[in-house]
Amino acid sequence: MQITYLFDPLCGWCYGAVPTLEKIAKLEGVRIELAPTGLFAGQGARSMDDRFAAFAWQNDQRIGQLTGQVFSQAYRDRILGGVGSMFDSAAATLGIVAVGMTQKDREREALTVLQAARYIDGRNNSDIAIVADTLDKASFSEAAARLLAPDDALFAAYRNRIEKARSLMTEFRLDGVPALLVGDDEKRRQLRSDVLYGDFDRLTAELRAA
Repeated sequence: MQITYLFDPLCGWCYGAVPTLEKIAKLEGVRIELAPTGLFAGQGARSMDDRFAAFAWQNDQRIGQLTGQVFSQAYRDRILGGVGSMFDSAAATLGIVAVGMTQKDREREALTVLQAARYIDGRNNSDIAIVADTLDKASFSEAAARLLAPDDALFAAYRNRIEKARSLMTEFRLDGVPALLVGDDEKRRQLRSDVLYGDFDRLTAELRAA
């Protein structure tokens, strides 16, 4: 069974979905394909300001209470407190794409590493140098090297991945992430995103019924 997971690495709800995604990955016969949407890259990027930081922190607290995921004080101080810095997922998305080009079966692991770096360690993964350093320390050295010297192949793969994910968002009329699609290219079915935060038995039942 193939599951397409639409996400953005700077999406707090996507970080909140990590425990459930890990459980899904352990189900027999399930393969998860990551589909980065670039939701907070390009035109979706923005500068951090006090108002946005307050909104994000309030939302993060809801996610933490619902999922048990940690949003640390270091994250609040260094990331949300970094007024004037960029909220831009391009660097982290490029990092995941670089991992996909070098160690395809470790993409989900790389995403988790980058999410933990941001939300637990308070490292600004809108900065490509920090993304590269984070990946290098987590034994994604080849991907880290590609990030520090990006070439046309990396940028082409980045654009292709995002275009494909956005096409799926349009096809299924999705206006946000995370989102789950079950099935292959010929037949896919959308699952409601709230299943990522509820009863896991209900989620598995819906997956098997898809």
